[in-house]
Amino acid sequence: MIMRKKQLGISLGGLMMGAVVLIAVAMIGLKLAPSYIEFFAIKKAITALGQEARGGSSVAEIRKGFDQRATIDAIDSVKGSDLEVTKDAGGVVVSVSYRKEIPLAGNVGVYIEFKATSKE
Repeated sequence: MIMRKKQLGISLGGLMMGAVVLIAVAMIGLKLAPSYIEFFAIKKAITALGQEARGGSSVAEIRKGFDQRATIDAIDSVKGSDLEVTKDAGGVVVSVSYRKEIPLAGNVGVYIEFKATSKE
């Protein structure tokens, strides 16, 4: 058998650096995930309200309906009073935009702006 002159593989230092990078990315992902889950719940509620509003719901009914859905879905970032309800040729359009600041470590954080609308 012929022995290889150069070994192949990863060194212990390379393995440790790769693990540090992987753990850092996972920690950031775990901190950001709840905000995105809440955004998708808000988007789902607004889309449903937009479809229900085609029957002629008032602005107050739409906001009350969102507050009820927010209670069920544990939505804390947006209230019914934050919704923008407008009319266009296709019917009622419900939209919202909000900002979320997520602290990561110490005084370092992430600032995200979310926008959702019932019109696709």
